[in-house]
Amino acid sequence: MSRLLDWKQFVGGADNVISLSMFPAEQKKFTYNFGSSVAGYTWDIDYQTVVVDSVAFDRNTGQPNYTNSTILGYFDGQQGNVSLYVDDNDASNGNVTITIPSQRYTGNILPNARSNVATTCFSVKWTDTTSPATTNIHRYIITETYTAEVPIGDPTEETTAQGGFTSLT
Repeated sequence: MSRLLDWKQFVGGADNVISLSMFPAEQKKFTYNFGSSVAGYTWDIDYQTVVVDSVAFDRNTGQPNYTNSTILGYFDGQQGNVSLYVDDNDASNGNVTITIPSQRYTGNILPNARSNVATTCFSVKWTDTTSPATTNIHRYIITETYTAEVPIGDPTEETTAQGGFTSLT
């Protein structure tokens, strides 16, 4: 099989990317400190799950290594509810808390987490108030990790979660 889309092409390089492993039922919060007021900024949240053919993991850090990974296909992209996942109540002091929601991907996961791995790209986008406005984006790459409440199975055979799997081949 030829490489249709390798990992570097998918994420566009490593700038502004944080790699995480999370259980589908887990959510995490991160506070951004911009150092000055971000009141009036416009926020956007979206995420999409892809399936990669294989993932290696660093033995010391546990971090995933996608160097030799190929994207096999994808699920429909999801738009996040900004009012639920972006807390900008302290934006005048430069602080904004982003929540990566649970249930980003709700389909099958293989317990071995090494082949046909469901991986979600969660994106936070903000647009400032300058003229012309500047938009920045920060991405979290989430290895969706098997746990007992997740159905065991190959994500490439998923037909219902997030619109079902669409192969790139």
